[in-house]
Amino acid sequence: MTKENYLLKEVISHFDFVGTLISCEPYGSGHINDTFLLEYKIRHMGVVPIILQRMNTNIFKQPIELMENILNVTAFLREKIIENNGDPERETLTVILNKQGLPFYKDSHNQYWRAYHFITCATGYDEVKCDEDFYQSALAFGKFQSLLADYPAQTLHETIPDFHNTKVRFEVFKAAVEKDICGRAKDVLTEIQFILEREDVANVLTDMQNAGKLPLRVTHNDTKLNNVLIDDKTHQGICVIDLDTVMPGLAINDFGDSIRFGASTGAEDEKDLSLIQCDMHLFEVYTKGFIEGCDGKLTDEEIKALPLGAKVMTFECGMRFLTDYLQGDTYFKIKYPEHNLDRCRTQLKLVADMEKKWDTMNEIVSKYNK
Repeated sequence: MTKENYLLKEVISHFDFVGTLISCEPYGSGHINDTFLLEYKIRHMGVVPIILQRMNTNIFKQPIELMENILNVTAFLREKIIENNGDPERETLTVILNKQGLPFYKDSHNQYWRAYHFITCATGYDEVKCDEDFYQSALAFGKFQSLLADYPAQTLHETIPDFHNTKVRFEVFKAAVEKDICGRAKDVLTEIQFILEREDVANVLTDMQNAGKLPLRVTHNDTKLNNVLIDDKTHQGICVIDLDTVMPGLAINDFGDSIRFGASTGAEDEKDLSLIQCDMHLFEVYTKGFIEGCDGKLTDEEIKALPLGAKVMTFECGMRFLTDYLQGDTYFKIKYPEHNLDRCRTQLKLVADMEKKWDTMNEIVSKYNK
């Protein structure tokens, strides 16, 4: 038995999972945490799946506070879902407590683990394959904003301080360029210059928030398509998952992150940049769904700023990929040495394309801002 298997056996023994364990396999495509799918056979009930995750404490340095956020937010969502005659077992995550009644287990190597009920007959898609899936994800993330509109956002912990503070990210980027600890800066001067020329993009949302134009809200902060489960039968977006980065933030950042991921015509690490642009049809599909899902809970100023959210989040992500590349790839998991650089280049290409299509993006948002 490998060390990993011994560790898994230890962790599993500290949760009251029901039934006989019949399989335990790595699961999903996430960059940060290590995820396993456990299957338990229960007599007369069949197979019950469980998600078990090892939390990445290099990224999430306060895992107890993180789990407090998740417990509080999912409890609030359950109440709202029940009020709306929904199904809380399928429409929000259900945390499984350990044998001591805690929402996590700290193992013998000081690693933190948590478990969720697996939501069956639903799929998270890694790429936009049809308009309807993208629209359903937009509805789901918009509804997430609507359901949590009354939640006191300021009471949540910041699981990653300054996570979407693009002004701070810009300063971190400049420091990474200056230190150049891996000697890589000389090979990416074009990308560095592109970012440095757009300091105004890094500052704009922070300045608007400080001026009181954008309210603090509960935000997801990682609104990729695959963080919405879509029901296999009804094809409706039913549950927002991966709540590690739920914290106080700006609603337009959640919108923007979805656009930079889902409205791109190519993969996040596509090497051929001629294949990368921001698809205005997909931008409209998502805008329509997100505004509908928010159900009037966003201010007029927030709605008008949605294109800005798309541009800033794409810019920030490209900057983060390049920062990580310059610092030696310490944050995002990579599959080859230039992986973060390829990711950076797709994001910067999207920013440039958005700048060309800026008037169109604003016209689309105005069309649905009623």
